[in-house]
Amino acid sequence: MTEALRMPEGADISRPSPARMYDYLLRGPHYSDADALAAQRILALVPETRDAAWAARGFHQRAATWIAKQGVRQFLDIGSGLSTVGNTHDVVRKIQPDARVVYVDSYPTVELHSSAISESDGAVCVLRADVCEPDSILASPDLQAMIDPREPTGLLMNGVMMYVPDASGPWTLVSRYVRAMGPGSYLSLLHPTDDAKPPAAVEGVRIVFENVTEHLCFRGKAEVAAFFDGLDLVPPFAGAQPELTYAGMWGAEAPELADSDGSRWFYCGVARIQ
Repeated sequence: MTEALRMPEGADISRPSPARMYDYLLRGPHYSDADALAAQRILALVPETRDAAWAARGFHQRAATWIAKQGVRQFLDIGSGLSTVGNTHDVVRKIQPDARVVYVDSYPTVELHSSAISESDGAVCVLRADVCEPDSILASPDLQAMIDPREPTGLLMNGVMMYVPDASGPWTLVSRYVRAMGPGSYLSLLHPTDDAKPPAAVEGVRIVFENVTEHLCFRGKAEVAAFFDGLDLVPPFAGAQPELTYAGMWGAEAPELADSDGSRWFYCGVARIQ
């Protein structure tokens, strides 16, 4: 287990968590032996998994930057994961120095490792909450102190809806958050897919996630596109139509070079909220 790992008192690190596994894949310090072992099992099945993790992280950063360039100065990052290099507030403040950011995640580890950011910066706050409880999140006094509903918001939901099963109504959940955003807001969403992927690899990943704190849902292109119903998708790169694309290609200067095997494990898009 990495020496840098800190956990809330009484927390169980014997069971892997997606947030810590993702940090391991990004070569961060916040993971346990169980997280590393689970990630290594996936790497053995899907060698491009680390490339996929970096493609997902790169999309998140490029999408947040692009939204900030549209004049957006407040961001709601749901399913934010562990604090690492290139956090949302780091990238958007290169464009909007006074940007406000609310991070939301359900894992106690995230709250612990992100608390220093919140305490040192009055324009950043961290909420420990479940994406499946939108009314509670949106009514939070901390969020309401940061997010002005009259102003455009960057709603970032990258890599979170994959842990919400169909039975919990993931599309309805996203719609609830979207409806709470002011005119001129943007939704950024990234989701893993099993389209055109080897069935044995997909099933192997699912089996690994049976022992992780959250089970993983793969969805096809039409199902991911449904998260953007009623919204105006923006072209993912110069010369493209306004549609979903793979994680590495969105915002890429040379999309054909960014079209890697790892990137193709994720569909993503950015859409304007009217």
